[in-house]
Amino acid sequence: MPTVPTRARNLLTLAGAILAVISALLFIAFFTIEVSGLFGVHGNPYLGIVFFIVLPSVFVAGLLMMPAGILLERHRRARGLEPSLRRWPRLDLNDVRIRQAFFVVVVLTPVNILIVSMAAYKGVEAMDSVAFCGQVCHEVMEPEFVAYQDGPHARVKCVECHIGPGADWFARSKLSGARQVVAVLMNSHSRPIPSPVHHLRPSRDTCEQCHWPAQFHGDKVETLREYSEDEANTELVTSIRLRIGGIDRAGRPQGIHWHVAEENQIEYIALDEARQQIVWVQQAGPNGTVIEYRAEGVTDEQLAQGQRRRMDCVDCHNRPSHIFARSVERSVNELIAAGAVPRSLPFIRREGVAVLKAEYPTKEAARAAIAEHLTSFYRSNYPEVWTSRQDEVMRAVAELQGLYHRNVFPSMRVTWGTHPDNRGHMEFPGCFRCHDDSHKAPDGRVIRQDCSLCHEIS
Repeated sequence: MPTVPTRARNLLTLAGAILAVISALLFIAFFTIEVSGLFGVHGNPYLGIVFFIVLPSVFVAGLLMMPAGILLERHRRARGLEPSLRRWPRLDLNDVRIRQAFFVVVVLTPVNILIVSMAAYKGVEAMDSVAFCGQVCHEVMEPEFVAYQDGPHARVKCVECHIGPGADWFARSKLSGARQVVAVLMNSHSRPIPSPVHHLRPSRDTCEQCHWPAQFHGDKVETLREYSEDEANTELVTSIRLRIGGIDRAGRPQGIHWHVAEENQIEYIALDEARQQIVWVQQAGPNGTVIEYRAEGVTDEQLAQGQRRRMDCVDCHNRPSHIFARSVERSVNELIAAGAVPRSLPFIRREGVAVLKAEYPTKEAARAAIAEHLTSFYRSNYPEVWTSRQDEVMRAVAELQGLYHRNVFPSMRVTWGTHPDNRGHMEFPGCFRCHDDSHKAPDGRVIRQDCSLCHEIS
């Protein structure tokens, strides 16, 4: 039977061996339970973090402690010092004190492990809650949290999009979050929070767990209502047929979702952090053909410094859960079209846009100014409206105050148009980042700025 080297007889090596053995046994036990699905733990992300990240880390630490102890013991011997342990500890269960200590360790170790595991479980669960993400760093996350609560994914937990399933992306996100916590504590965080989030998990792992761009969608008709700045708030109605597309009945990609079809792998290079200045596009087709388009005047040196990325959902739907108004004008139009702000109030569109566009130091100041502006306007210019329809004026005041509250955050320097929205091309470049007739291939082909590719207007 092989003997243990005398240099291994030291407390560090012994402690490392104990850690490695215990963590290995626990890992094997949980792995067996997880694979078999016993006790309903199969696929549980929180227990997976404890047993597939924490325990392996402890195991590796134990392994590293063992040779580290041997190395330290060798240096100790070289300096002429006595061995750390002349002999291995003796476990004599006939000795009452040793027997009691042994049973205390045997009983309490699993209890301690259970307590630590449950604490880690609940701690991770708390950190993954919507309240933790949105309210712990209140000022920093207020714009994103308010927009999230008012958005279409308000019932989807933050971690389902920002992390998704699996321990590896959890570890990445928490490392990134640690840096952000330090920035908040040092008051060195960005104002506003930069957008888009770089190194975000690909949408194929998150968005497409619910949404399926390849599914056939066909066309979608939307009605846009705009209002003039005259006394009657004259309405202009536009009908637009959007070619959402997807995969048609013959299995061919079409419409807007053509861009994310599996057989059309689109990559691009942007020169700016916000991905608004796209200067190079590559399309790889199903038959192996590759076409490169380059914006005029762009050099190879610029391309080498840019960010190369494969196009996915969030390149157009770049504000899927934290949606801010694209513009004051469009937002007021939407309130009037929905009947939230009475269109029959004279000049309500003009005055609403004007008071919202003004700059205010705080939200409280904005609320007071919006109320003062509109009530003074109707008292002075339309006293009969103020007398007979004061409730409608105050309803318009409340709606415009709410619109400001959801979109402007002075302390974080978030205001109208701070965050580009890449859907469309009216307020921001959007589609025209590529479809501008200036991205050309070597054979002369261009990425066309053709309205009929994506929609018809009537």
